[in-house]
Amino acid sequence: MNKEQKKVRIVPMNADHLDEVAELERVCFPAPWSRNMLAEELGNALSAFLVALDETGAVAGYAGLQVILDEGYILNIAVRPDCRRQGVAGQLIQVFLDFARGNRLAFLTLEVRASNYDAIALYGSRGFRGTGRRRNYYENPREDAIIMTLDLSGEGGAS
Repeated sequence: MNKEQKKVRIVPMNADHLDEVAELERVCFPAPWSRNMLAEELGNALSAFLVALDETGAVAGYAGLQVILDEGYILNIAVRPDCRRQGVAGQLIQVFLDFARGNRLAFLTLEVRASNYDAIALYGSRGFRGTGRRRNYYENPREDAIIMTLDLSGEGGAS
């Protein structure tokens, strides 16, 4: 990390956060989720979305997790450009790691652009390992996804 860790408060995402999270999607991703897509996830019993709020109460970042049986799929992680490299993504991931361990999930997995070296390094520092590749998964630009997985089955999780 280049800067001191940013102090954020991590809370469940609710309808009040949708506009800011949708804007964060537009800033961070070439194929952003729409506000409606994000709103639908709020009603999905299998999904949990978190926001990291800065000292002013603005959304500094957000992350989504979907749990199916004993499997955790991290859907999205995004951090405002002015808050990057300040530990916000790591704090969001840590909540999901704690949840996964507390609920005895077998693993957490996610896809990341092959060129997103900072994200790959962050996930690697948390124990995620490259387990596969999805060819041409992303568009604008077309790019492979690296599948990264954290196996929790040896930690007393489900087998």
